[in-house]
Amino acid sequence: MDLLITIGQLILGLSILVALHEFGHFLPAKLFGMRVEKFFLFFDWPRHLWQKKVGDTTYGLGMLPFGGYVKIAGMIDESMDREQKERMERPPEPWEFRAKPVWQRLIVMVGGVTVNVLLGFAIYSMVLYTWGSERMPLTNLTWGVTPNLIMEEQGFQSGDRIVAVPGEHVETLEDVSLAILIRGARTVTVERNGARKDITLSDDIAEKILDTKDKQLFAERFPFVVDSVMAGSGAQDAGGFRPGDRVMAVNGQPAAFFSDFRIALKGKEGRQVDVTVRREGHLVVVPVQVSEDGAVGLYSKSALDFLRTEIKEYSLLGSIPAGISYGWKRMQDNVESFKLLGSKSGLKQMGGLGSMAKAYGPRWIWSRFWEMTAFLSMALAFLNILPIPALDGGHVIFLLYEAIARRPAPPKVLEYAQMAGMVFLLTVIIAVNGHDLFKLFTGQL
Repeated sequence: MDLLITIGQLILGLSILVALHEFGHFLPAKLFGMRVEKFFLFFDWPRHLWQKKVGDTTYGLGMLPFGGYVKIAGMIDESMDREQKERMERPPEPWEFRAKPVWQRLIVMVGGVTVNVLLGFAIYSMVLYTWGSERMPLTNLTWGVTPNLIMEEQGFQSGDRIVAVPGEHVETLEDVSLAILIRGARTVTVERNGARKDITLSDDIAEKILDTKDKQLFAERFPFVVDSVMAGSGAQDAGGFRPGDRVMAVNGQPAAFFSDFRIALKGKEGRQVDVTVRREGHLVVVPVQVSEDGAVGLYSKSALDFLRTEIKEYSLLGSIPAGISYGWKRMQDNVESFKLLGSKSGLKQMGGLGSMAKAYGPRWIWSRFWEMTAFLSMALAFLNILPIPALDGGHVIFLLYEAIARRPAPPKVLEYAQMAGMVFLLTVIIAVNGHDLFKLFTGQL
């Protein structure tokens, strides 16, 4: 069931984005009097699943779920069909794409990207208006943070309170992580034992982060208070734990915080340990067997039971500028993250449909669904405007050339560029989705 929900979210999200992107091309083409012969959601290769002709346009659903297209008469595009090629050898008709002024064709070509950007802004605004913005400010992390192994190697310690990242505006742990990984921040100011300290990160920290499976650089530090006991676990067999017990130590080693408890169990797999808990003002020692996986079967209360989040609500009018600002920031992060692809570790992070599906998650939570769809909409806009033949940006480059040179590029050049672009894109699609399959079979996805 979880898999069906994940796939369902992915299909719905992509369908919305692709259909509206193509509508961004379709509408101005129609308004400028161009004949749109096809409007397809997903590619109709090797064949279509459904199609229906209305007026001059055939609307349809393709089998290959990697995008979609509109086929405009008189335009060399991704359909690459024989009829279009033959038409390009004849004089242009007034209703063809190539017969229209360059400025009209430019509007048609950037229409999809424009719609995706506006859609991203609109969805982010809707999310803020409907659910508000919930965050955990750094100032509310009473017991500081727990760094992952990479951050420990950089000099962070459990209990550090992150105060600032010089040169960056950070309010949450997510902001700190993005500043380090995406925006190249290499100094973090922490408060430790009442004194401030600057921690300087290594120049290759981004690559080290990408090389590890643990992408959560910091976790909230909070007391380990027992919420429940796992059935069939060592904790249940021990029989001495109760909800509300506060864990204090493991074999005398302080472990009052959930992260410290996990650390204290390392190296004790398959052995018995003494867990000290505080109950009604008294210390109680419970012998318990540690599993081969290094767990005892105690569920902790969550961070939200101890730490206060802040929820900012927005009026309808207030949500619009806030949504635009947030969407623009996500777009900037998306663009800056492309520099990570310059390293081998960065290339390994590329993913296809499987990675997108995983990001949606196994539960249908509308706020997360819409936020993920907005993120993909902004990413789709950026990717489509890249100057690669077969993408909108490639068409724009040739139209700008025509505007400057006052003559169109030769049809054969356009045709070969389109073919090269399609081969490149198909290679990328196969590579990223093949990488997803590899990660799935190796348990990394």
